[in-house]
Amino acid sequence: MPFNSLFTKIFIGFWLVTSAVLASWLLAGHYLDSLLPDESDSRRPHTPPRFIIRLLYDLQNQPNDALAATIAEVYQEHRVKVFLLNEASEDVLGRRVPAQVSEVAQRLGDGSRRAFLRGDRRHLLAHQLYRDDLGPVRSVLVFRPNRSRVVSVLGSNLWLRLGLAILVSGLLCYLLSRLMTRPLERLRLAARDLADGQLATRLDVRTRGGDETNDLARDFNRMAEQLQQRIDAQRRLLSDVSHELRSPLARLQVALALAGKDPANPQSQLARIEREARRLDELIDELLSTQTDDSLMDEHIDLVPLLRDLCEDASYEGRATGRRVEFHSDSEHALVLGNGTLLRKAFDNILRNALHYTATDSVVQLGVSTADQRLLVTVQDQGPGIPEAELARVFDEFYRVDSARARETGGYGLGLSIARRAVIRHGGDISATNTNPGLLMQVELPLFDSQGLEREYPRQHHQHHGRIAQ
Repeated sequence: MPFNSLFTKIFIGFWLVTSAVLASWLLAGHYLDSLLPDESDSRRPHTPPRFIIRLLYDLQNQPNDALAATIAEVYQEHRVKVFLLNEASEDVLGRRVPAQVSEVAQRLGDGSRRAFLRGDRRHLLAHQLYRDDLGPVRSVLVFRPNRSRVVSVLGSNLWLRLGLAILVSGLLCYLLSRLMTRPLERLRLAARDLADGQLATRLDVRTRGGDETNDLARDFNRMAEQLQQRIDAQRRLLSDVSHELRSPLARLQVALALAGKDPANPQSQLARIEREARRLDELIDELLSTQTDDSLMDEHIDLVPLLRDLCEDASYEGRATGRRVEFHSDSEHALVLGNGTLLRKAFDNILRNALHYTATDSVVQLGVSTADQRLLVTVQDQGPGIPEAELARVFDEFYRVDSARARETGGYGLGLSIARRAVIRHGGDISATNTNPGLLMQVELPLFDSQGLEREYPRQHHQHHGRIAQ
């Protein structure tokens, strides 16, 4: 694992902090203990257990000939060695006196009745006694501390304790660092898979609870989902564009071939070539229109006069077939914040679609209503409608219910797709519903508060204030 990785930084940081705290604690304790002289242990008051009190009583009052038996019995049962020293520091039973026994016994010479010496492997407890037959004597009890050898070794070796503390803290810090960086490692691997083209890559997230890394994983999944949808849409668009361009190009090739066979009379083929070139130009123009430019400047748009103008233009175009558009609105003004060019193109496509498919000598109704700071625009035609199973696809690029009729009317299945993109770009929604007969298109947009409060809607660019466009 690289030294500059996040895991290494967290691990070493935690380890250094905990090691420094443990080392400071152990060294401070050791230093404070070193300030206390050895005599402090000898003068520290100890409350003897009941066994020692009884033993001292026997050592002081038993006859001289019973002392050896008592001392031997105590060693056999309790593993406690007993020495009785006279004023010459000699054992009254004639045994050899160890140096530590003499040392702790000499501490009773300054008037103290009790002394204690703590050793690594054994402890020594001295008491001042008085026997009628021997006079002043000093009893020294030698016994092992009640702890294991491991504890004893650790207690006597500062550096061993310090090393063990650092080792244990390192293990705990490693586990903690691993726990903290594991979600980031999974996120890194998922991002790499996504960059390698595995668009279905997702991270497991908790539905309830979770920390910031869980929120990050949820945002990553949302990003991956949107990215997959966009790339899939681009792939479908490329496939559809290839399909749509193939037919006019094929007709152009046929027309050129026929013109080459009859060079004396190329006029008929040239007209055909001009018509197909014009269709290609229109198709490319509509394709470019589907890629809305979010950098366009926003304005305060009054949709009521804009829609009224569109209705007049549409009625003029449909007059030859007896089709017309009626406009009605419950308000004289309806301000929205957006791009006038995109909105005009969107409603023009919706209105032309309705005018193309409504019945001859029929009326298309365009209505405008406002409620709760929302604008609702409805377009109702008298045409055959759309099969219910196809309603969800009516706003897809290049979608046409009847391909043959769409080509007769000059459509490529891009008008409603352009309208949907523009409406979504302005924070609105668009839907289609069969009314039997006819089709009802509904567009909902957020209104702009004329007093200066703007309705929020999701867009990727900043909102700009500007003039009112009509």
